[in-house]
Amino acid sequence: MNHLKGKKAIVTGGAMGIGLAVCKRLVTEGCDVTLWDLNEQALETAKGQLNTDNVNVYAYTCDVSNKERIGELADQARKDMGQIDILINNAGFVRHGMFWEQPVENAVKQMDVNVNALFYSIHEFLPEMMERNSGHIVNVSSGVAIQSAPGLAAYTTSKWAVWGMTDVLRLEVMAAGKTGVKFTSVHPGNILTGMFEGFELNLLGKLISPAVKDHDVIAKGIVESGLKKGRHLVVRPRQIYIAMILRGLVPNGILAKMALSVGLGDCVTNYKGRKGMIHSDVGADYKP
Repeated sequence: MNHLKGKKAIVTGGAMGIGLAVCKRLVTEGCDVTLWDLNEQALETAKGQLNTDNVNVYAYTCDVSNKERIGELADQARKDMGQIDILINNAGFVRHGMFWEQPVENAVKQMDVNVNALFYSIHEFLPEMMERNSGHIVNVSSGVAIQSAPGLAAYTTSKWAVWGMTDVLRLEVMAAGKTGVKFTSVHPGNILTGMFEGFELNLLGKLISPAVKDHDVIAKGIVESGLKKGRHLVVRPRQIYIAMILRGLVPNGILAKMALSVGLGDCVTNYKGRKGMIHSDVGADYKP
C-alpha cells in the first residue's frame, strides 16, 4: 500500500466531475495538487472548495491540446510544487452521433484532446520520473474502450488509444528497469450525471452493467486501487470486465449481436451531455 501524504499531483480537467472528485480525495490524503482546466470560473470554485491549511492547491486555465501551454504549465508546476509525483490525465472532449453524420473535424478534435494531449503531458514528466525511478501516471480511458458504443466512434477510438498508450508505456518502463514508475488506465462506465448524462442501456444492459452513481466512485477507484495499490487497470463498475472476457471467447459476429441486445445501438438516443464541450467531465465551451 502506497502512502500519498506529501506527494505532488497534477490533475487535468480538475475543476469538475471525476477530476474534482479525485482532487478532493488527494487533498484529504495530504497531497499538494495543481488543477488544469479550460473553465476558469469552475477552477476558481474548485480551488475554493479544495483549499485547506494542510496542503497547497494551484489552479491554471489550460487547453490540454495546446502543446506550448502544457510546456508553460509544466514549468509552473515545478516552480510551485517541485517534483511531480502523480500525473492524472482526465480532461477530454466528446461529440456524439453516428460517424458519417459528423464533420470530420469533430473526430480530429477528440483525438487532439483525448490522445495527443496525453503525449504532451506524459512527455513532459515521464523522463524525470524515469531518472528518479519514481512516479505514477494515471490515464482516464473509458468503458467504451472495452466495449464499443455506436454513436461514439471517435470518442471510442480515442479511448482505445489511451488504453493502448498506458499499456505500452507500462511495458517500456519495465523493460528499462524502472519499476518505481507506475501506470494506471481507468475505465469508467456510464455515470448518471455529467458529460454522459442520458447515455443509457436497455433493461438487460442495466442489469448486466449498472450505471455508476457519481464521480466519486471513479475517484475512489483511482486513489485507492490505482495510486495506493498500484493496480494497472481500474474498471468501474467491475461488470465491464465481462465484455473483456467475452471478447476473447466469443466469435465477433455473436459478440456484436450481444452488444446490440443490451441497448448499445441506441445508447445515445437520449443523450443530454454537453455537445462540443471540453470537459473535466462536464466542462466549458470549447473555443478553437
